Amino acid sequence: MSKAPVRVAVTGAAGNIGYALLFRIASGDLLGPDQPVIIHLVDIPQALDACRGVVMELEDGAFPLLAGTQVSSDPEGSFGDVDVALLVGAKPRGPGQLRADLIRGNGPIFVGTGKAIDENAAKDVKVLVVGNPCNTNALIAKSQVKRTDARNYTAMTRLDQNRAMAQLAARSGAGVNDIKNLVVWGNHSPTMFPNWFGCTIGGKPATEVIDDSAWFEGDFLKTVQSRGKAIIEARGSSSAASAASAAIDHINSWATGNTTGDYVSMAVPSDGSYGVPEGLIFSFPCKITAPFQYEIAQGLELNDFAQAALKRSWEELQSEQDAVADLLA
Repeated sequence: MSKAPVRVAVTGAAGNIGYALLFRIASGDLLGPDQPVIIHLVDIPQALDACRGVVMELEDGAFPLLAGTQVSSDPEGSFGDVDVALLVGAKPRGPGQLRADLIRGNGPIFVGTGKAIDENAAKDVKVLVVGNPCNTNALIAKSQVKRTDARNYTAMTRLDQNRAMAQLAARSGAGVNDIKNLVVWGNHSPTMFPNWFGCTIGGKPATEVIDDSAWFEGDFLKTVQSRGKAIIEARGSSSAASAASAAIDHINSWATGNTTGDYVSMAVPSDGSYGVPEGLIFSFPCKITAPFQYEIAQGLELNDFAQAALKRSWEELQSEQDAVADLLA
């Protein structure tokens, strides 16, 4: 192996998303076909035997890029010298629970995780929060930062982008690769906004290829915003393989610049761009300027419909921030 191994931690490693992630990380899909990895499988103590079973499977896969594994539930040991952390583990929403209950239930988990990462991971660690509510969980983890870079704490809206691209491809008859710069703004929630106004299909504006504003503002928007719920109703459990695939896409684009256009959906700490209150973890169109470097794309035009959608989403995130104010360091 010519390159030094990169340490990648996956929390909730014994779960369905974690299981779908680990083999793709070992195969090189996350960081490239020539980048060795050491995978840290992180989970609660009751799940460690299952993690050890997954390690056996990883070994049996004989992946050339897999330079080692580590299984742990100890916060300090789990994130020691980690370069990339995929925070998948989180409490799911229980029967009768509201989103606010989920936020409060997961908050303390991400306080501890954020603190452990900041104290033990590599100083330039890159963090992706997948466990929901991912924007606010990322905000909580970021609030613990004293040593690491707060800009590197991100949340996943790439799944929403992928879902939106698939819907446009199906409606237009184009291939997914023909869909460029379909970016999701805001919160990973029903207030998210997949901005079709700035998107192209086969080099033409999406609104010219699909000349149906009622469909965009109705079925398309509703389908993207409620896709997770629809999958739960259809299969009896939440998205796993598609969520894992989107997490791979998020990190791979960030690491390599391989995006679906000039920019890509990433929920990152707001710097006040487009009027979004500073500090919120908000999904913006981001440009990858160098390996593991991003910038929020500037100067994009937003019509009244889009501006109203962004405002609804950031107001929701502000209310979520208020709900966990006591957890923010």
